[in-house]
Amino acid sequence: MKKLPVIVGFGGINAAGRVSMHHGYRRMVHEALDDARMAGTWEDLATLMRLKDSANPRDAILAGTLIRRIEAESHYDPAAVPMHRKATLNQPGGLSFHLRRNQLPETMPAGWTVEPVEGSGTQVRVTVDSDLPIMLPDQYVSRVSSAGTLPTGFNPADYYNAAHHPRGLQMAVYGASDAIQSMGVRWEDVLEHIHPDQVSVYAGSAVSQMDQAGLRGLYQNPMTGNRITSKMMPLALPEMAADFVNSYILNSVGNTGSNAGACATFLYNLRQGLIDIEAGKCRVAVVGNSEAPVVPEIMEGFRIMGALAEDEQLKQLDQSETADNRRACRPFSSNAGFTMAESSQFMVLMDDELALQLGATVYGSVADVFVNADANKKSISGPGVGNYITMAKATALARAILGDDGLQRTFVMAHGTGTPQNRVTESHIFNEIAQTFGIDNWAVSAIKSYLGHSLGPAAADQLNAALGVWSEGFIPGIRTIDHIADDVHRDRLNIAMNHLAVGEQGEDMLGTLINSKGFGGNNASALVLSPNTTRSLMQQRHGEAALTQWQHRNETVQETQAAFDARTRKDGLQVMYSFGESVMTDKDVQLDRDSVKLSRFSRSIQLPGRNPFV
Repeated sequence: MKKLPVIVGFGGINAAGRVSMHHGYRRMVHEALDDARMAGTWEDLATLMRLKDSANPRDAILAGTLIRRIEAESHYDPAAVPMHRKATLNQPGGLSFHLRRNQLPETMPAGWTVEPVEGSGTQVRVTVDSDLPIMLPDQYVSRVSSAGTLPTGFNPADYYNAAHHPRGLQMAVYGASDAIQSMGVRWEDVLEHIHPDQVSVYAGSAVSQMDQAGLRGLYQNPMTGNRITSKMMPLALPEMAADFVNSYILNSVGNTGSNAGACATFLYNLRQGLIDIEAGKCRVAVVGNSEAPVVPEIMEGFRIMGALAEDEQLKQLDQSETADNRRACRPFSSNAGFTMAESSQFMVLMDDELALQLGATVYGSVADVFVNADANKKSISGPGVGNYITMAKATALARAILGDDGLQRTFVMAHGTGTPQNRVTESHIFNEIAQTFGIDNWAVSAIKSYLGHSLGPAAADQLNAALGVWSEGFIPGIRTIDHIADDVHRDRLNIAMNHLAVGEQGEDMLGTLINSKGFGGNNASALVLSPNTTRSLMQQRHGEAALTQWQHRNETVQETQAAFDARTRKDGLQVMYSFGESVMTDKDVQLDRDSVKLSRFSRSIQLPGRNPFV
């Protein structure tokens, strides 16, 4: 039998707040939950947003989370985005001006005459006998002012020594720390049960680190009179999130890397972790993505593509003089484009045998992730046939595991970008798949309506929201819309506009399909099984006695998880970040023909000892 990859921890940060313990999910469905179920989430958000001393923080929490107007304090003012404008200075008879000597260019332009200013040791007079091209400071009003940014008042750099780290990496440190601690099992205890190389970390970003501490600074600084720093190039690499997790959080010597697949990037990385666990290449996989794309250049790049919902378009949709930032993303309804977002999402998978041994809480399992390209197409950005294949495979696998009746008890977390093209193409895929497999009234959710589109981590936003369904029992409705567009295919679909109750702790739902349609034909669909379905499989695989022993061990783990959550709600997350600690050198390595022994690990790494091809 294959190893079963079970989900034992998840965490991160997005526009809804901290992800672990389902807090971000609860923020999205808070209207359906009573005060008792929401109390911990309001407390957590108040701490996160520095509102603990506020007499009534609820209004500020609601206003400062989910999609909203971009805030100048944390990002930039969309009404005054800095830029430069080319200009040419000229004057009959030549142009003359004073300049400090140390500000002269190293290579003197043609036509310049430089002479000292009498009585000044630092000033020179420059005379230019031709036109002088210059750059004038300017600003513009962005046509897009909506984004799904992290909660107001939250700054990931406040949680560790993050000097000169790009924002995406700061978020990765926070998100991975949240996920690891959410397990309720100390990472050191996990390592005691496995060999040091039996860990896989697949994490990164879809568009790299694009702020001033990353590629933005690397490319812009020479043209703006600033210097390139030693950190800009290496920290901008897209797989750097995995490197940070390995070096500064997990102290891992296992498998590592990052697959990039545009908006399907997280599912690509999840597939790598899944393959490693099923093949026995690792026993623990930490999978995630972190993206911080809310910078003016990235926003403008996507806008010029015609991808983003512009303010004027939102006004036209509502026949209003004001753009409704809160409702910028409207999947499967009358819409204009997607809404950019930032997010850091991480997930911890284990093989089911290790989860039983550790008593880890099981939130579900990843049955498989299917990836297919679009083949020949008219436009690299246009939709193709690949997503029909991935969804058909995932649905067929759900039928094989759950049966025809069980297949009716699944739901879809749609890519649901909020673009006119997506509402038609994705709904047609779902509707055709439902008709083919005899699914009636297939529940469809699209949480980008709350969070926006975070690019690389987008599918992780969807998956972590799906796990919340099996905690609180509600599939999030698309509350930014008041109708389904006429061109949406939905004969067999239930595209929920209100939160959909699906039983106590979501017991009516046995699985979910997570769908991603990435730019360039990067399609991915995952089948994730519910906690109840997963435990049933584990019992079939390992026996009732093993499951009973796991339940006893899990009681202690759940107590640890509750203590972690209570502490974090009150005081904020204690980030795991160890820089320069437990560093190993050549003196810490012992080699023989059968193994590699590292001083910082109790177990050795076993070397291959037989020919695997005969």
